Amino acid sequence: MTTFDDREKGYEAKFALDEEQEFKATARRNKLLGLWAAEKMGLNDESAAQYAAAVVRADFEQPGEEDVFRKVAQDFEGSGLTVSEGEIRRKMDELSSVAREQIRNGE
Repeated sequence: MTTFDDREKGYEAKFALDEEQEFKATARRNKLLGLWAAEKMGLNDESAAQYAAAVVRADFEQPGEEDVFRKVAQDFEGSGLTVSEGEIRRKMDELSSVAREQIRNGE
């Protein structure tokens, strides 16, 4: 095997690891977002955990994060809460950073 082949396999392995970590971070972010939203809606611990799992599942409806945003925004509206689009998106960004850090730290 040549040095080039070794380097190529190394890049492929790093890419695969990076993609896996990003997937985990996105799922973690969605769970944290669900827990945040559940707290704002006044759900108890068991219901909050179920709601967070539903937010994670919502991300598999279509590519991107709009499905997650839409679910949370509609659930806030259904609960009679007024939470702005900006607040939800800021929380998503904030929790993305938190989730990536947690994944990097092996949490």
